[in-house]
Amino acid sequence: MAMAKAAEQDTQHGLLCVWGRFAQEIGLITGIEAVPLAQKTYDHSPQAKVLENLVAILSGAKHLQEISLSAHPLDKDLALAQAWGQRGWADYSGVSRTLRGLSWEDALALVAVLEKISQPFIDQELQLLCEQGQPIREDGDLTGLPVSNTSRTYPNAAYGHMDDEIRLGYQAGVTSMHSPTYGRLWLSVEHHAGDTVSCTQAEALVLAAEQRTGLRPRRRTELLKTRIAACQAARQPTEKRYESQKAALEKAQLALQETQHQLATAQATPGTRPQRVASLERRCVRREKAISAAQDRLTKTLRLLQVHFEEEKILQARLKRFEQENAANPNPVEVRFRIDAGFGTYDNIALLIEMGYELYTKLHNHKAVQAVQKLLQPDTVWTKVGKNAEMVSWSDLKLDRCSYPLHVALERFHVGDDKIKHSVLAYFGDAPVTQDLPTWFATYNGRQTIEAGIKETKQVFHLHRLKVRSEPAIFLHEAMTIFAANFIRWATVWIARTAQPEPTQLPIQTMGIKRQVQVAAHASANVIQNAEGMLLRFSPASALAGKSLHFRTVQSPVRTTCFAPFFTILDLIVQKLR
Repeated sequence: MAMAKAAEQDTQHGLLCVWGRFAQEIGLITGIEAVPLAQKTYDHSPQAKVLENLVAILSGAKHLQEISLSAHPLDKDLALAQAWGQRGWADYSGVSRTLRGLSWEDALALVAVLEKISQPFIDQELQLLCEQGQPIREDGDLTGLPVSNTSRTYPNAAYGHMDDEIRLGYQAGVTSMHSPTYGRLWLSVEHHAGDTVSCTQAEALVLAAEQRTGLRPRRRTELLKTRIAACQAARQPTEKRYESQKAALEKAQLALQETQHQLATAQATPGTRPQRVASLERRCVRREKAISAAQDRLTKTLRLLQVHFEEEKILQARLKRFEQENAANPNPVEVRFRIDAGFGTYDNIALLIEMGYELYTKLHNHKAVQAVQKLLQPDTVWTKVGKNAEMVSWSDLKLDRCSYPLHVALERFHVGDDKIKHSVLAYFGDAPVTQDLPTWFATYNGRQTIEAGIKETKQVFHLHRLKVRSEPAIFLHEAMTIFAANFIRWATVWIARTAQPEPTQLPIQTMGIKRQVQVAAHASANVIQNAEGMLLRFSPASALAGKSLHFRTVQSPVRTTCFAPFFTILDLIVQKLR
């Protein structure tokens, strides 16, 4: 809600006020307020309380109750509320009730607003990468969100691997991209039960990233056709074995029928020696066992055939889909995707190769390490690629059960006295990675950017501290957290470009996200704001004493009488600051 005239106020959340102005600039507030929520409005609308929850996330609140019970409560800061277009804030209990009452439809509608606000920033960076002739660089990962192991009130929580432990909770599948302007931008987050494992989520991560960017590489249908042909060729020996085993079963059944007929004849013929009858009975038993063995062999072969047919059916459906996607994608892009060993199964590697990606990963199975180690020779030369890391590589190596040749590198890490840890890197693409092992090592380990991003969501925004026990609200919390991380990066560039250049200007671009959230967003300041501009001056008692941020929104070249008092006050204060 815009103020009619200039107001000078004190705030305990200086940079949060500036972020509120940025939120209004990009349409975030009006977007959230436009979402229909089936909840009643008393003093504050449910939309305003959802917005308040986002502000709490931006403030780095560990618990929802900090809205009202921290040293400097958000809900007591009128200047902050007005900077975010609100008359005031609700108590944390009201925010909690609103979040708890959200349906999945509500949560998805709110997340759609966040995605709509995010899209122009993502599109801008994709266009910039295109203009620079750079590939799109994306990373994917799965991160655990544990709750108390004794809790029974989190819906659909399940036990799974989280932070090297078995914990109760949820998993969040996330993707990010490298941005020339902002460094790292989150693309997507997907909510999962805690027992979800990485190896089941590779395709889902890639598809989520494609949906957000609206771009994808050309599907490698020629490779997929070759794989299908190989699958069909591999099926032929099994089909021949099936036919021969089927014939053997029929022969065994005929032999049993003949023996049973002989036994019945002998039993019906007077004077048949008992030894003859006993011999035929034993022969029947042997024939029945032979039939059972033949049936088992045939059943086993039939299962193998069914596996072949099912795999071929999946591949044929994939080929059809990929051909349609290629036809609808006249301008494919180059995309580099990095995933860790948890995703690096042979099936996932083959799928991402067929989807057209340049792929950096580690192999999932520890047996792959053992297999590659057998390729080492006594005279093998290791290349130093890091402080305690060495590598040796092979080009176009065909591994058992892997559909395509890969560039493969064996890593060894010296982790202690006479202790060595091994892992296997795999690459598919056009880069000559085996000719420059240090670059390969550095490029793959550059995926630490998503690991750092996950660490940021937990240590700065406290994603792992679930503030609600409603699953739609938990999903919204996940989406709002990655949005908050992006939002501050966008705001940092916007502030640097938009704030009036003055000697006392806060050097926002030299401040990391953590310092902005934990220091600048909680620094006391004096703020003058209305629809025409804002001046924020950090108080002498704050860690940013002497710094300020000055924004001016000019509606026309001539200042109107309505806003003249506002600009007069701004000019006086700016003169004092100078």
